Amino acid sequence: MCGIVGYIGPKKVVPVIIEGLRKLEYRGYDSAGIAVVNAAGKMEIRRAPGKLRNLEEAIQKAPLDGTYGIGHTRWATHGRPTEENAHPHRDCTGQYVVVHNGIVENYLELKEKLQKQGHKFVTETDTEIVAHLVEEYAKTLSFEEAVRRTLKDLRGIYSLVFLSAKDPQKLIAARIGPPSVIGLGDGEYFVASDIPALLEHTREIFFLADGDIAILSRDGVRVTDLDGKPVSRPSHHVAWDPIMAEKGGYKHFMQKEIFEQPRAVRDTILNRISQDTGKVFLDEMQITDQQFRGFEKVRIVACGTSWHAALAGKFMIERLARIPVEVDYGSEFRYRDPILDSKTLTVCISQSGETADTLAAQREAKQKGSPTLAICNVMGSMVTREAAGTLLTHAGPEIGVASTKAFTSQLASLVLLASYLGQLRGTLSPEAARHLMLEFTRIPHKIETILQAEQTGFYENLARQFFRHTDFLYLGRGVHYPIALEGALKLKEISYIHAEGYPSGEMKHGPNALIDENLPVVVLATRDDSDPASMTLYEKSVSNIKEVKARDGIVISVVTEGDHLAREASDHIIELPPAPELLATMLEIVPLQLLAYHIAIRRGCDVDQPRNLAKSVTVE
Repeated sequence: MCGIVGYIGPKKVVPVIIEGLRKLEYRGYDSAGIAVVNAAGKMEIRRAPGKLRNLEEAIQKAPLDGTYGIGHTRWATHGRPTEENAHPHRDCTGQYVVVHNGIVENYLELKEKLQKQGHKFVTETDTEIVAHLVEEYAKTLSFEEAVRRTLKDLRGIYSLVFLSAKDPQKLIAARIGPPSVIGLGDGEYFVASDIPALLEHTREIFFLADGDIAILSRDGVRVTDLDGKPVSRPSHHVAWDPIMAEKGGYKHFMQKEIFEQPRAVRDTILNRISQDTGKVFLDEMQITDQQFRGFEKVRIVACGTSWHAALAGKFMIERLARIPVEVDYGSEFRYRDPILDSKTLTVCISQSGETADTLAAQREAKQKGSPTLAICNVMGSMVTREAAGTLLTHAGPEIGVASTKAFTSQLASLVLLASYLGQLRGTLSPEAARHLMLEFTRIPHKIETILQAEQTGFYENLARQFFRHTDFLYLGRGVHYPIALEGALKLKEISYIHAEGYPSGEMKHGPNALIDENLPVVVLATRDDSDPASMTLYEKSVSNIKEVKARDGIVISVVTEGDHLAREASDHIIELPPAPELLATMLEIVPLQLLAYHIAIRRGCDVDQPRNLAKSVTVE
């Protein structure tokens, strides 16, 4: 997730953009940059790695000025966080500049094509190809038309803003996926990734819809579709108090954090995998590769939501690394005198790193000679200080009590750990690793596509039908069972509805007695057509759906796009993009979080601070 600010108007552009970037620095702070066109019509760019203050220092040393320009604060997706890879990016001529939030999925093939046409690339980013595409098309087309042709070549999700010294006094913004908000001032106009960047200047705003292109000039803002046909986007007045602005425009911290999950997963895998080789890099380890190869079993200890991630991790590690895994509640671990030794790796999962029961379990493991590895969101917390290795989740501060982005980033960390162990032990082939890691890099953007359903009111409408129910059942098989548990936990945490997660195969052993016409049953029934084991689970899940329907239950099925069997047997369908089975866990949880959130809102519950719960349980 990155931050974008663009401005055109009578004010000095640099202070406007820098202040806007400061309001968006929560969206990224591994590098920042700015591009303006000066009074002489010359493009000037300043960039710096690290936080925004480094860019401000660079501008102090080499001042620049103008009345229109664009700025960017970055979380790296393609390429290391260096000045060279910082946005804005240029074409060969330096006349076309672009800033980008998102990913270009087909950038490698586009880059190869452009290189054959003579274009020279100087960065490791996917964004640079966008500037070169505009340059290529602008040889025969206007700036606007060149941008449209470029957008049609791109596959992926993006919020883009373009600037050209050849077509002065104009900014072009485009969106498919990540947010892009237009601000309407008095003779001045703005584009940004989020509303807080604009509030100092204007409260009249509108959001671009997917497929929109906005052309900003001193005369106003014109919006078209990708084909150039005019579209109308009515503006509205923003009236926020400071607390609301702190939430980035979201009603609750939980909602904001649900929407931060693409960034959380992306940052968790950042610089830890190679798309070319599929190799995983875990650098924060005192545990040697020889030790990792020598472990004969793995124990994972955690509490609450982290325990559900741990349970999913069991399936991941056993599948990819072929090591037996046991999962324990931190609160129970040390009371049963667990059998541990130096050949056992104990993995401790905690969002805060201060969970009392997990810390006690970690100390028990260390006392018995087992090396411990922490999966944690807070570097310097107790669990990281006492571990022999740490896998930071990089989810950022999570304020809502009901964990969302911490859970998905924990799942991401467990995929990394399982793949790392599998590669070291030779149980995950290089080709399989490369395919898995390539699909892994696409997960954040698939989460973004799932979140787009919020714009249509889909989950709000679904919640309207179910918020008065008093019981829910969540079902899943294999690695999907822990996601069913987590979905049930989210609902009971914030809506106070009794909800239970259960392995689908156990329905005949008791839960079938609960099913009647008043019981909503959420079934995880995604499929990976390339994986025979996944297809077997899918077929059995469809059978479970039919069992529920035979007993008059209400079925809400979470399925893969294009599914027919589960759709025909279900009352309600939630579709997800296709993904390998182990990675699909990070997609499946998102609609369950959204459903719980909207049901809780309907019931008038305090979503961010549910009763009787605290964010970090630091006492036993």
